[in-house]
Amino acid sequence: MSDSAGECARLRRYSELPVWVVEDHQEVLPFIYRAIGSKHLPDSNISFVHFDSHPDLLIPVNMPADTVFDKETLFGELSIENWIMPAVYAGHFSRVIWLHPTWAQQIREGKHHFLVGKDTSTTTIRVTSTDHYFLSDGLYVTEDQLENQKPLQLDVITVKPYKLCNHQEENDAVSSEGLEEDAVAQRRVQTCLEPSSSRSSESQGCQTAVSTGEILGVLKKGDAFVLDIDLDFFSVKNPFKEMFTQEEYTILQELYQFKKPGTNLTEEELVDCVDTRIHQLEDLEATFADLCDGDDEETVQKWASNPGMESLVPLVQSLKNRMDVPDYEMVHQAGLTCDYSELPHHISTEQEIEYLVQSVYYLLKNLPKPTLVTIARSSLDDYCPSEQVDAIQEKVLDVLRALYGTLDVHLVYSAESSPS
Repeated sequence: MSDSAGECARLRRYSELPVWVVEDHQEVLPFIYRAIGSKHLPDSNISFVHFDSHPDLLIPVNMPADTVFDKETLFGELSIENWIMPAVYAGHFSRVIWLHPTWAQQIREGKHHFLVGKDTSTTTIRVTSTDHYFLSDGLYVTEDQLENQKPLQLDVITVKPYKLCNHQEENDAVSSEGLEEDAVAQRRVQTCLEPSSSRSSESQGCQTAVSTGEILGVLKKGDAFVLDIDLDFFSVKNPFKEMFTQEEYTILQELYQFKKPGTNLTEEELVDCVDTRIHQLEDLEATFADLCDGDDEETVQKWASNPGMESLVPLVQSLKNRMDVPDYEMVHQAGLTCDYSELPHHISTEQEIEYLVQSVYYLLKNLPKPTLVTIARSSLDDYCPSEQVDAIQEKVLDVLRALYGTLDVHLVYSAESSPS
C-alpha cells in the first residue's frame, strides 16, 4: 500500500474551491463522500477542521456499526450531533480538530487519542475515550471489547474573539515598527487559540502553547483536509430554553443529570458508571414513550414512584397547563442535552460576530488551502439565530473569497438556487 504522500500526489484538484452550504449539519457528509469517490479526497487519513459551538462527536446509539459501509442507509441514520464519528469508524477521518468559541466547553481542552471501533457485544460503534462527553452518553467501552479499531486524534482548541484576545497586546502590536502587517496579525492570532493550560485565565493568552503553527505542522504533512464551519460557531442559541419554562428546564436537568465520576477510575469502575448511565437513560426513554401513549395521572404516578423520578409529576402538570398535547418525545430529546453541562447559549452582538470572523480569517490565513469547505446554517432548528444567519453566512463567504479567490458555491439549502 502506498504512503499517504504518494496518495495525495495522485489526488485530483478542483479548479475552484467547492463550498457546500447546507441547513442541517449532517447533510454535509454526502458531499465529503462524493469528493472521496471522485478522488479529490483520499479514502483515509483525512484531517477534519471543525468550527462549531457543538462537537457533533456523539454516535447513533443503536445503529449497527456495519451501517457505515452502506452509505445511503448511513445518511438516513444520522442527525446533527452524531455524523462525524461514523466517518471515523469507516476509516475516512483520522484527525479531528474541534475549534470552538469560549462559551462552548463540552469536551476537555487539549489532545485526545483514543480508539473508535465496533463493540463486540452490541455490534454498535463505541469509543475508548473517558471524557465526560462520551461517558454521559454511554459510549465508552474498554479497548478489548472493540474490534476493527480506528485510532482518532482529537484536538480541542478554544478560539477567542480577535479583539478580546488582543486587548492586552494592543499597544505592543501597534508599536511594533518594522513588523509587516501579516507578521503582526499572525502573532496576534496565536493568542486567539487557547489550550487547557491557559483556558481559565485571560491574561495567559500570549503564552498559549497551541498556535496556528501547531495545526500547520499537522496539515503540512500532505494530508488533504476538509474545512467545516457551523454558523452557530459565531452565535448560538439553546432552542430548548425557549421551548420550556425555567422550572420545566430545571426539572429536566435533575431527571437527566449525569453524576460525573471521580478521577483515576479503574476500567471496571468506568464500565459500571456507563452501565448505570445507560440504564438511567433507558428508563427515561421508556417513561416518556409511555407518556406519549397517555399521560393520565395513573401513568404519571407509576413512573414517578421510581427513585429519583418524583419531579416527573410537577413537570407533566406544568406541560399540560401550557399545551393541549405535550410533545413528550421532544421533552426527552431536550432532557438528553441536560447531562453534565447545558447546551451552549450565547447570542452574539454584531461586534462579537465580527471579532470571531476576524479570528477565523487570521487562523485560516496561516493554514494550507482546504480541499473543500462545508458550511451548516443550523438556523431552522434555532441553534443559529435565524435573524443573524444570513449576515453571518455572507461574512464567512467573504472571508473564504478573500483567502482563496473565486469559489464554487453550492447553496444546497436553497432549492431554487443554482451553483454560483
